[in-house]
Amino acid sequence: MIEQYTITTTPKYNFPHPATDITLPQRLVELSIRSLKNALNTNPIQLNQQTIQQPFNNQTRLNLKPIPLNPKHDTTVVAAIDTSSMKIGETATGMLIAIRGATVWKQKSSYRYLRIGPFIIHITEENKTEVYNALQKAYSNTQSENQQQNLQNHQIPTRLANLLEKWLQTTLSKTLNGGIILFDGSLTAGTPDTPKGLMKEILNTARARGNVALAFSKMTTLRINGILITDLALEHKPPYILEVEGLRTKPPTVMLGEVYIAKLTRGNCTFRLDIDKEIPAEQRIEAVERLLGNDLLSQGYPETLRLAHILCTFTANEVIAMQYFATRNYGLKLVNRPNMHKLLFGPFGKGDNTS
Repeated sequence: MIEQYTITTTPKYNFPHPATDITLPQRLVELSIRSLKNALNTNPIQLNQQTIQQPFNNQTRLNLKPIPLNPKHDTTVVAAIDTSSMKIGETATGMLIAIRGATVWKQKSSYRYLRIGPFIIHITEENKTEVYNALQKAYSNTQSENQQQNLQNHQIPTRLANLLEKWLQTTLSKTLNGGIILFDGSLTAGTPDTPKGLMKEILNTARARGNVALAFSKMTTLRINGILITDLALEHKPPYILEVEGLRTKPPTVMLGEVYIAKLTRGNCTFRLDIDKEIPAEQRIEAVERLLGNDLLSQGYPETLRLAHILCTFTANEVIAMQYFATRNYGLKLVNRPNMHKLLFGPFGKGDNTS
């Protein structure tokens, strides 16, 4: 069973906790409306759907002794967070983007979710720093002007979605007790998207309330002898995890979690799993066993995290609806500009997403 919860920018908040700071969602709504109103009525919009990925590379070694797992069925709340961003249009002075986040939690036999957004924001060369710093200050009461001076327009959707994700992670870490919190990605910090201090604060808060943070990476660039760690063919019966040793990062990045290879069900799917390194080793293993005993796992991936991804991802119909909203309410004109790669090179055109 899946139950839906909604969020408003009023003091009443349906997510199951007594009090929540909603400054960030309020600021997102304000920026969305203001940025759309500031867009000229004659600005054409170029339809576009792009995603931005930031690779991470490392060299390491693997402890080949598997850690077997036995599911623990003692009742534990499992919660997951994910966010998504999308460029939905281009104007003469900038671009329209949309961001959305979702939190899903499972307790006993029920899945419930809270979905925030979509927030539609008009980004220009003139307002990009103001927009980012305003949201950063709303979340952490800090802003780093020097860091954002070189912020590129194409980085904005990912950066704003990441701020929303960190806000959701902070909120959950402050309200859940004795649970399992699932992150999408890794526990690597020190990047522009994930400042070390903010991630440490999230993990410290979660740990103080008896929670354990587990981060699942669907894709990784970590290799052993040139082979991706998730591609290693190991003849062990799942569920099990393998510890990755000797992992080093280059400053300013830092690993806040111990890294494992997780093979939690039969099949071909293996994942990189980061677990808060400040948690004792026995409790890290126990946390994975409680996850196995309290959540569904399809192809080795937790259902709560899968639902969080699905609920925050934009569908084609939603993109059309957002474009219609911008057209109807703010007078923006939608146009399809020709794809110059296809126009000039025909079937040999690579498109705008590749060089």
